[in-house]
Amino acid sequence: MAARTASAWYRQPVLWLGVFIFAGSLAGCVWMIVLGASHADTPLDTSHTVFGVPVGARSSAGPPPHPSTDPPR
Repeated sequence: MAARTASAWYRQPVLWLGVFIFAGSLAGCVWMIVLGASHADTPLDTSHTVFGVPVGARSSAGPPPHPSTDPPR
């Protein structure tokens, strides 16, 4: 019976280390979400592209050409 009590799951330090790391990472995630939601983003003066990709929902180019007006290939 003594060996069974000594090897109980709650007496394993590696398990508790894993539990504390997991709980700490969850708390950190929640903290970062709260910080992100409570502070507004500062608008930046940019060229409206990042690495050549438009930042807005629409690009400054016109609508895509209609398939019937494309030159034949």
